[in-house]
Amino acid sequence: MDPEKAEPKIWVSELTPTALQNWSAVALMGFVLVVFGALVPVATAPAAQLNALFPSLDAIVLITDLITAVLLFSQFSISRSPSLVALAGGYLFTALIVIPHALTFAGAFSPSGLLHANNQTGSWLFIFWHFGFAAALLAYAILRKMEGAGTQFERSPRVIIGCTAAGAILLVLGLTWLSTVGSGLLPEIITPQSTLSPTVRYPIWGTIVVTAAALAVLTLNRRSVLDLWLMVVAAVFIVELIFSGLLPSARFSVGFYAGRVLSLLTSCIVLILLLEETMRLYAELARSNVMLVLERKNKLMSLEAVAASISHELKQPLGSIVLNCETAKLLIQRSQPDVQQALEVLDETITAAQRANEHLEGMRDLFSSDQAQEVIVVNDIAGSAVRLFAGEMRSHNIDARVELFPAPLVAYGHRGQIQQVLINLLSNAVEALARVDDGPRVLTIRTGADNSMALLEVEDSGPGIAPANTERVFDPFVTTKSKGMGLGLAICRTIVDRHGGKLTALPAHPRGTIFQLLLPEAQQDTPQHAADRLSAAPASSRGSTTTIAPG
Repeated sequence: MDPEKAEPKIWVSELTPTALQNWSAVALMGFVLVVFGALVPVATAPAAQLNALFPSLDAIVLITDLITAVLLFSQFSISRSPSLVALAGGYLFTALIVIPHALTFAGAFSPSGLLHANNQTGSWLFIFWHFGFAAALLAYAILRKMEGAGTQFERSPRVIIGCTAAGAILLVLGLTWLSTVGSGLLPEIITPQSTLSPTVRYPIWGTIVVTAAALAVLTLNRRSVLDLWLMVVAAVFIVELIFSGLLPSARFSVGFYAGRVLSLLTSCIVLILLLEETMRLYAELARSNVMLVLERKNKLMSLEAVAASISHELKQPLGSIVLNCETAKLLIQRSQPDVQQALEVLDETITAAQRANEHLEGMRDLFSSDQAQEVIVVNDIAGSAVRLFAGEMRSHNIDARVELFPAPLVAYGHRGQIQQVLINLLSNAVEALARVDDGPRVLTIRTGADNSMALLEVEDSGPGIAPANTERVFDPFVTTKSKGMGLGLAICRTIVDRHGGKLTALPAHPRGTIFQLLLPEAQQDTPQHAADRLSAAPASSRGSTTTIAPG
């Protein structure tokens, strides 16, 4: 598997820039160019000599570039990208070299600067600073292009980071020595009158060329948000160099100060980007943690629902088993035992035990991805379900009417689960009718055909369901019973949906509720095709029916 497809892209070095980010980069560049155009005419104008300002600016650059380097190194420790370690090394180099630049700046801490500096030291350190950063940008751009082939460090990230940091420190120490003790080896770029020598233009132009090369490579191979904003950094960096070394002919001019301000901007752009990324990742982490907690709670609720549903389904057959066993015991303990009736009760006990087993099997199949389905005779399912409730309906004086479709009617599905659905519907109807104090208690079971769908209806003349709740009763943990768990109808709908059928609740007239169950007929349909036609199904067309009263 392609690792880029296996892992989501979350880092700015991997994310593709959005339209808003592209326009933001263009807007920033437009602002810089407008400022550049406005300051060009006055770039050579002299300004106040504020020597103490430059160490303060260097301190800001030190902090921002050091934080940027740390954040980039942390990303490298995860991605092991050579381009990131090159860029992080560049930012670490600039963070370190501004320290001797601030200490040796003439007029800041001493007239000629500390560390045995002279009037050339600060300017040469400035050039080394900017050329080193330009080289790091170019290295990043080239390595970034090579990473398309999967280039990655195999050694420990700590070793690579340690070597990079040590190299940056040694390089800064060497350049500091060269610009102070070894300043005689370097040409003069500051005249005794504190003006810029024409010689300074050569290293400045060289730095601009390197930066422009990095900008060109990034433009041709831009793939990420980081690439986009490094292009902005490179462009602003070039403008800074023009202000610092090409336009002004003397230090402490308007262009000279403008270049220092732009150096702060180039230092902050990537840091702001990385801090924004940190906040975004933190927000995603917090959101993921909340979702994980909710998922854990949902799993616990699911386990509770499974346990409650099993208890709900087994309560009735287990209750029947207990009642039948007690009845059989009483029949046998009579002075003249009624063996025949005891055997009938025991047969009912066996039937209840079989129902409990079917419930367990149906529940296992309900949560199984592979469900065995078969052809079901709908009238047989209806008849057997009614016979199970015959005694309970008689005890509540319920008039049971069974209207069976005269023609053979078969459906496709899991027999035990469909029987479980019908038993749930009948149980709810019996409980509803048991609460009726006035009026007839009528329970009707119908079978029929509806546009190549097998139809099963359970109608009662009970209190009924409020129209606003006809859909809510199928939601888990929603119940109209004082001691109900609200799982029976939710399980029933789940079963029917898995069969490609439909289970709905309708109001009966003058009162009561009709639960209508539609299942795909076996000889003409499959569950996959049946669900697609339910919304377009016309009104029911049933054959002649027969009324049967349970004995």
